[in-house]
Amino acid sequence: MERNKFRWIKKIQKVKNVSYQFACLPTEIRNNILSEIKNELINNTQIILDSNQKDVKKAIATKLKQSLIDRLTLNQKRIQEMISAIDTIISLPDPVNQVISEWTRPNGLKIKKLRVPIGVIFMIYESRPNVTIDSVALCIKSGNCVILRGGSESINTNKTLIKIVKNAISNVWKKFNLEFKDDIVLFIDEPSYDIMYELLKLENYIDLVIPRGGEKMISIIKSRSVIPVLSHGSGICHTFVDATADVEKSIQVCFNAKVQRPAVCNAMETLLVHKDIAEKFLPKMAKMYIEHNVELRGCKKTIKILNQHGIKIKPAKLQDWTTEYLDLILSIKIVENIDEAIEHINKFGSHHSDAIMSTNSQNIQKFCNEVDSAAVFVNSSTRLHDGGVFGFGTEIGISTSKLHARGTMGLNELTTTKYIVVGDGTIRT
Repeated sequence: MERNKFRWIKKIQKVKNVSYQFACLPTEIRNNILSEIKNELINNTQIILDSNQKDVKKAIATKLKQSLIDRLTLNQKRIQEMISAIDTIISLPDPVNQVISEWTRPNGLKIKKLRVPIGVIFMIYESRPNVTIDSVALCIKSGNCVILRGGSESINTNKTLIKIVKNAISNVWKKFNLEFKDDIVLFIDEPSYDIMYELLKLENYIDLVIPRGGEKMISIIKSRSVIPVLSHGSGICHTFVDATADVEKSIQVCFNAKVQRPAVCNAMETLLVHKDIAEKFLPKMAKMYIEHNVELRGCKKTIKILNQHGIKIKPAKLQDWTTEYLDLILSIKIVENIDEAIEHINKFGSHHSDAIMSTNSQNIQKFCNEVDSAAVFVNSSTRLHDGGVFGFGTEIGISTSKLHARGTMGLNELTTTKYIVVGDGTIRT
């Protein structure tokens, strides 16, 4: 353990050293690295799929939860999504050295505020190997070095993806005749918690930790890290169907929010329904859910209405309102008015993604103003809270923190700021 610890510390020191040089590379070179990674993904798709199958088979044999197996699994479509994300990231403006604001003081002092790379980012994540490519692509474009620590369940896939990344970087160094002795991308291929906990003490070499995974994992990392942590929070997401909502559109949106991909953080976990539309909306909605194997858990009023239509569901318990199911399970509550809906969301939600279905402009504005979440959706699905959907190519996570980034995190969220102050022998008097 001690020898391994020092081996990794030494490697991370080297990443920190090279990060200053990498941050100064021009956009052209960073975009070239992304283009090479894209080409390597295209040329090695079958190798990636074969590696992933090893991880999936092992996950099935060890009886990993189906939601985690879904996150772990890669297919042609998901690899193509990675490739498309890289294309988008290449096309986006380079945030590095972007001028945020500038002004001149009465004493002639010229002040400029710039975006600059954060430095070294430590990504800790579970199950989803696409995070490996997403993180690398966003970090490289934003001028950051990245340390990756994926879960043991995706080790074979991640090793293959990292090999692809390393080959791409090496090709670009040769193309531009650059000599980088140390890694700008470091993969921790030992999924040991002890090693990870030691690395969380390296505040002199790592600038930011971004964990993506279960609430328990994130909580442990926050408690042990001396490095700032920007957490990808749990997703207890809600949709409120207001009294004036269009029933057919609401059915379409609420179905998508729960069923399209239930094992992800922006899937809806609780459906709130105004009492005045419940009789018209809930029986149709519940029938559609049940046809698609969604287990429903409802409040007493919900159970009463559905019983009248021959639909039997489980009673919801208090813990259901605070549970991120990540599965085909949904809790339903009928509320008296929009105030009760907002109160429920702010009390029981995770401040991730919440939606309102309504045609009442005053209620829509009230919901947007008073719901304290990273993203609020109007007449649209919470599943849309995504870097690709927002035009960022992809995301490094969806933050429920309020400092320094909130919501889906793209290139700009991977930068910090620097002031450039220019005088002419100017002093303070």
